[in-house]
Amino acid sequence: MTPVPFCVCVPARNESQRLPVLLDALAAQRIAGRIPVALCINNSDDDSVAVVEQHACRHAERLDIIVDACTLPPSLAHAGGARGQAMEMGYRHVSSAAGGVGVLISTDADCRPPAEWIAANLAAISAGADIVGGRIILDDAEPIDPAIARMRDRFDRYWAAVRAIEDASDPSPHDPPPRHGDHTGASIAIDAALYRAIGGVPPIASGEDRSMVINAVAAGGRLVHPPSVWTRVSARTEGRAAGGMAIAMAELAETVDRGIDPYVPAFEHWRARALWRRATRTAYGVAEMLAREADLPPMPADMSLPACPPEHDVSRLRVAAPAAS
Repeated sequence: MTPVPFCVCVPARNESQRLPVLLDALAAQRIAGRIPVALCINNSDDDSVAVVEQHACRHAERLDIIVDACTLPPSLAHAGGARGQAMEMGYRHVSSAAGGVGVLISTDADCRPPAEWIAANLAAISAGADIVGGRIILDDAEPIDPAIARMRDRFDRYWAAVRAIEDASDPSPHDPPPRHGDHTGASIAIDAALYRAIGGVPPIASGEDRSMVINAVAAGGRLVHPPSVWTRVSARTEGRAAGGMAIAMAELAETVDRGIDPYVPAFEHWRARALWRRATRTAYGVAEMLAREADLPPMPADMSLPACPPEHDVSRLRVAAPAAS
């Protein structure tokens, strides 16, 4: 079988310290052939370009690195603009190889994917998926406050319980359990033709990754969250993107420092929402359901984050931690 053309697409801004970690991890992928990497180094004033050039030489037999060192205009100098530029670079590469038939794999400059990451993404696409979300875990190569790790674990258990409610109330035929629920820019694979059909990455300051996924699902794309697809992300609290992972980590650290329990939507709200999705999708279709859901008010955060979700067998719900590689 001829391998599906693909390209790893990465936005980066002042990431000279993190890019070597990512590039080394990509060079260590367990997949045959050279690995195309599209890097949009935007609005940077550090030595990211020189660092990438050094690693391109170091991994010349393994990585095919395409770099666009650019200054995006103010209207596009944000996460959506930079990710969109990187994904467009990747699309052009795939198009030149196979006329737009292939896979674009998004990640971030502060990630450290495991050795099977690319292969696992491509395997999910080959199995019938159009969009593949990758689970994100904190990079254990960096120091992490044990209290933050424990709080993160509590959130993992909460979201596992939410997914169990969704699987019971509104199961997806192409995304069965066990599954995680992450689909962020740190790890999203998308069919290149579907990417082009939805107009690419929305040029918005934050949330561009989730918006792209919603647009793809609305267009008929099959979204999956296999436990085999995951990546490590930095636990840093000072990031580059508004609304990104670093902001979430900073908020989590503040919560831990204050010694308070965060509040989250109670499980009954998730059950009601899952039933609403099923009924609305049945009546109006996927696209209309997603459009109507976007107009719903936020769920009330009326329950203290449980140490262990009641009414659920967490050992059954929780996606097992991936083996290190």
